[in-house]
Amino acid sequence: MSAVRIPADALVLVGDGSKALFLRNIGSEETPELQVEILKAHDNPATRDQGTDRPGRRAGGAGIGARSAIEQTDWHNLEEARFASRIADDLYKAAHAGLFDKLVVVAPPATLGVLRKQFHTEVSQKVVAEVSKNLTGHQAPEIARLLTTH
Repeated sequence: MSAVRIPADALVLVGDGSKALFLRNIGSEETPELQVEILKAHDNPATRDQGTDRPGRRAGGAGIGARSAIEQTDWHNLEEARFASRIADDLYKAAHAGLFDKLVVVAPPATLGVLRKQFHTEVSQKVVAEVSKNLTGHQAPEIARLLTTH
């Protein structure tokens, strides 16, 4: 990962499918200091804990005796995508209210992809950097250090 420049007063979203940290750089671009503004967490149990039914089966058609299994729905991944969509909506409301001018987005690849698709133009225009990495388990000072060093 190459170093990321975090402009002063920029909003930094560090998220994954179940947690989102909204951080503000209260320092300078040269020496960023990230402060937590909002923490959102979403309880998302594993798929095995969300569904009790076994996947269905389907008949092969007229005159065919074969049956095939239908893949089980991954409720966990679906809920992660829904959470990312809600975060994108929150960012749109914040952008529309003028709460940030620059945005740095840090998320694992799958979550980053969902966010990109869901970002309104008003949010996309404010993105100054994207980092495809999961940093939700780190504290704000560690996140700043990881983003700004090579």
